[in-house]
Amino acid sequence: MARLKRLCPPGIAQHVIQRGNNRQLCFGCDEDTVFYIHWLKEYAKQFNVQVHAWVLMTNHVHLLATPMEKDGLSKLMQFLGRRYVQYFNRSYRRTGTLWEGRFKSCLVQSEEYLLQCYRYIELNPVRAKMVADPAEYKWSSYRANALGIKTDLCTPHPQYLALGETEFLRMAAYRQLFCGQLDRKLIEEIRVTVNKGMALGNARFKQELEALFSRRVQPGKPGRPAGF
Repeated sequence: MARLKRLCPPGIAQHVIQRGNNRQLCFGCDEDTVFYIHWLKEYAKQFNVQVHAWVLMTNHVHLLATPMEKDGLSKLMQFLGRRYVQYFNRSYRRTGTLWEGRFKSCLVQSEEYLLQCYRYIELNPVRAKMVADPAEYKWSSYRANALGIKTDLCTPHPQYLALGETEFLRMAAYRQLFCGQLDRKLIEEIRVTVNKGMALGNARFKQELEALFSRRVQPGKPGRPAGF
């Protein structure tokens, strides 16, 4: 089956995952994560991409980001991936690929799903049983979004800003979102859409995207295509 063309329109948030090849280690020490974050900030600025949420796990990366220019996110991931692989191979005296092919991504509907993606991304260390509370994990955006730790990496999305009129109220409302666990059905929906390059949103959002870009953004019906 032919691979679907990646959609990277400006102004629409995307959930991005990049995994290590065969789930191999991507970050072996704190220094690795520091370098990755440094280059993420550098290329996000260069290609005009707003990063809203992120987490660096041992063998993969999650981002929630909005490109402000066409193909900005694709360029960011391409340059970042190459730069980090060069550093990683040199540091660990290895050669060859590090990433599992091209990164995976899906478009995210702001109104209904964007804050859910924030939660999904920042709760990764909790689901992996690495920490009991997302605030305990320092390699994510949770401390910035929930506790006000200053960073020049994260740009608040309008949906985040709508949580309250002041920074204090926004952070309090944001922390409240993490009081309950994500629904298992929602977790599976998020995983399927990003792995298959679909869209995360309601039926109207998906129909509008398909009409605009002439490209399928939801799973096709099972069975053989018409005419076979």
